[in-house]
Amino acid sequence: MLKLYGFCVSNYYNMVKLALLEKGLPFEEVPFVGAQTPEALAISPRGKVPVLKTEQGFINETSVILEYLEQTQPGKALLPADPFERAQVLALCREIELYIELPGRVCYAEAFFGMSVPDAVKEKAKAELLLGFASLGRHGKFSPYVAGETLSIADLYFYYSLSLVLQVGKKVFDIDLLADMPKAQALMELMGQNPHVQRIAADREAEMPAFLARISAKK
Repeated sequence: MLKLYGFCVSNYYNMVKLALLEKGLPFEEVPFVGAQTPEALAISPRGKVPVLKTEQGFINETSVILEYLEQTQPGKALLPADPFERAQVLALCREIELYIELPGRVCYAEAFFGMSVPDAVKEKAKAELLLGFASLGRHGKFSPYVAGETLSIADLYFYYSLSLVLQVGKKVFDIDLLADMPKAQALMELMGQNPHVQRIAADREAEMPAFLARISAKK
């Protein structure tokens, strides 16, 4: 059986978890917070989550795990068979990660944990986020899903990245980053109605107190 290592508060962990659930694959969740200890690094070379354990060994990096699942496992397809359409989905994933999730992440400390982020860092992040959302508006189809009529890996990146970055927009910059993207707003609502997404949200809330306690202990 596949084993998913990580913790339920991680948005990248939840991307993989949703893929497993959508494909109807049996899997076991293994609590793993990631670290720079020899034990953690034996599982994840960079000490990060998520990690997927297969019969052959461990696979790290979310994008690689998701493509591995598509190439090797049965169930609902989350990538198109056509090479061009597949490339469009993967490009959207990369754009969301590089131009939305990563710029937003530098402000998480201020948005969620009561820490301060330097103004210069915030200004750079804001500029990059505005460009990232503009790019998403041009490339995304939102009919109703990011890449077309069916759920794809791009929607996993979209939902679990934007769920956090939109809060950064409101809490740090006092702006609604989806104000001019009604179809994207509708997709956020549609994804929130997915039973698997709701299950993941419940698991995340259950684990949140322990996660916040770990963060406080590190301050």
